[in-house]
Amino acid sequence: MIAEVPTMAIDLVEFHENTSMLVDEYLAHRLGMIPLTSHKVDDFKFTRDCTCTDYCKECSVEFNLHVKWNEEGTRTVYSTELISSNKDVVPVLDSDQDRGIILLKLRKGQEIHIHCIAKKGVAKEHAKWSPCAAVGFEYDPHNNLRHLTYWFEKSIKDEWPLSKNADEEMENDPDAPFDFTAEPTTFYFNVETVGSLHPQNLVDMATRELQGKLGALQLALEEDQNPVSNANMDDGEPWV
Repeated sequence: MIAEVPTMAIDLVEFHENTSMLVDEYLAHRLGMIPLTSHKVDDFKFTRDCTCTDYCKECSVEFNLHVKWNEEGTRTVYSTELISSNKDVVPVLDSDQDRGIILLKLRKGQEIHIHCIAKKGVAKEHAKWSPCAAVGFEYDPHNNLRHLTYWFEKSIKDEWPLSKNADEEMENDPDAPFDFTAEPTTFYFNVETVGSLHPQNLVDMATRELQGKLGALQLALEEDQNPVSNANMDDGEPWV
């Protein structure tokens, strides 16, 4: 969920004009870390899989930003001012009134004019493609398997309150014989996204990624157990 579910993120930034206080590299990094809506990320190809020479609509989304300030005081530039070429890939917002993330501030006479390219990627390449802010999990909330040893002064139950996941399971009878062969079968995940994907969609996509990895491993094991027959060998030389 953290490292291998693909999302869209700004990967290339072309500066036409930047007279703000932020240097190009710093601003490019800020732009790359802006979460973009990625619920249709499967409609895009990875750059390595695309036939274009640089970027195209099948593997990327273009953003433009041009703001020039000629009045007194400062002008705050927000991520919502990035104009996207695809309505399905835009900066993430909390609400309709949200103006987005602050990119920079301009003083009188300053200007910012940039062209950005967002591409599909995964967080194993760069953290900007991670759809997660945090992921946590728990199993056996009642500690029936006795995998944990709690330190306490007077009362375990008072000093170690149960999580809400404990409502989903029954606590074992403390006087019942302990089952040393018992194994955890249920895991509770707490997923917090950055807004690019819905938590439920993120879990589904991560499950598909895991299934794909297991499928590839299974095929590799089957090929290893059933090597190419020696029937295709000529004159004692291995067939290639």
